[in-house]
Amino acid sequence: METRLSPEFAGTPDGQQAQSILRACVHCGFCTATCPTYQLLGDELDGPRGRIYLIKQVLEGAAPTRSTQQHLDRCLTCRNCETACPSGVAYGQLVDIGRRVVDAKVQRPMAERAKRWALKEGLTSPLFGTAMKLGQALKPLVPKSLREKVPPATPASAWPTREHARKVLMLAGCVQPAMAPNINAATARVLDALGVQALVAEGAGCCGAIRQHLSDHDGALADMRRNIDAWWPQVERGMVEAIVVNASGCGVLVKDYGRELRHDPAYADKAARISALARDPIEFLAAHGEHIAAKLRHKPAENLAWHPPCTLQHGQRLGGQVEALLRGLGFSVSLPAESHLCCGSAGTYSVLQADLSKQLRERKLKHLAHVAPQRILSANIGCIQHLQAGTTMPVQHWLEFLDEALRN
Repeated sequence: METRLSPEFAGTPDGQQAQSILRACVHCGFCTATCPTYQLLGDELDGPRGRIYLIKQVLEGAAPTRSTQQHLDRCLTCRNCETACPSGVAYGQLVDIGRRVVDAKVQRPMAERAKRWALKEGLTSPLFGTAMKLGQALKPLVPKSLREKVPPATPASAWPTREHARKVLMLAGCVQPAMAPNINAATARVLDALGVQALVAEGAGCCGAIRQHLSDHDGALADMRRNIDAWWPQVERGMVEAIVVNASGCGVLVKDYGRELRHDPAYADKAARISALARDPIEFLAAHGEHIAAKLRHKPAENLAWHPPCTLQHGQRLGGQVEALLRGLGFSVSLPAESHLCCGSAGTYSVLQADLSKQLRERKLKHLAHVAPQRILSANIGCIQHLQAGTTMPVQHWLEFLDEALRN
């Protein structure tokens, strides 16, 4: 797709990157059939092809409108379109650029700006854990619109205390320790069973995805630099063999630190090293199937449903590996229809686009129910909490399930 950038964007890093991405697009429309919002709304401008056209117009000098902004807002950034694209268009990167450009030119209503600021600052705050505990204690008093975002308080299994020669860093994350603390503990326990010690670096926090998706690119870069600074002493000394990120949404961005910071002379090389070390747990565990099988103490016969998060299957292209490992260990795992479509969580999307998010959740839960599972497994805290709010069926991280099987 030929693009003539306006003088405002010609020569800028965002402009050059967008132009490179747009050149690959042949406007074929294969992506439209895989887009969740197009499936719901049937509007070309609420599909990847239409949004690409809107972004192209703005980069060429057309003035964006509130309508332009809303069409971009409705995108889940699930990247399903990238998996379907025969030309390899990096749509996720393009829509991030488009949102930044449009948000800089179109002022949002005050209430919307306040909500986005609260999400950006609140979810990443050190006080989020305290606020979550208060919300859990006073849940009936929490506003109805947010009540389903407050999960019941759950205890975490004990963090392993054994030391091992093999060590990895693990990103604790921002919301996960408060909303589902057992996920990190279970991950550490599974690694411990394989003779690997999980370390959490003081000072590391939000991966940057929350700010990135809310068009605060500078804030996202600051989060990335903070994490690199926290991890670097152990990485530089060769103390760890990987950085394990058990929330697949965070994993996508950590693997992208090298690209995001490539123009920063102080961080470019460090960021590239961090991205090279980043691993989703399944990448680390897939080769240890026989070792895990030998240690299994309990094999529940229940039927499991696997919901691969978009960030795992489209962002990291690893969606089938968890299912394969669990089946290889002898568990009964079913994959529902439309497993490629987003559940509607998508980070802050379920708050900012609540109606569309709930429609997608109901569609997803309907397909999950058809395989009659007794438990739903996933790999991202957002998907887990979003699905659990719509069903009484247990929803948990697959590493929590594996941890139970290893120690019960």
